[in-house]
Amino acid sequence: MIAARVVLAHVVAVSTPVTLPVILMDVLQAVLLVLVAAGAAVVALTREPVRQVIVLSAYGLLLALLFLSFQAPDVTLSELAVGAVLLPVLLLLTLTKVRSREK
Repeated sequence: MIAARVVLAHVVAVSTPVTLPVILMDVLQAVLLVLVAAGAAVVALTREPVRQVIVLSAYGLLLALLFLSFQAPDVTLSELAVGAVLLPVLLLLTLTKVRSREK
């Protein structure tokens, strides 16, 4: 009886109205992986610090989308909070302080 409930709960959890076909998810994940790889290269090749921070924030959003496509909502929320918001804000504040000391 318990095994039947577990199987039934699994079937109900998997078949939601917003479930995408497997092939579509595979294509989405492949596209996001390519975009993340390209985004990492863009972050590394950007020379101006302020632009690099902005690109880094966009890269954090791409990573969050990638984690979401792999069905990891906890990692997605962490990446959104830290990689897309907190780290860029701290870097921009640091750049502002360094530039004010240079003047």
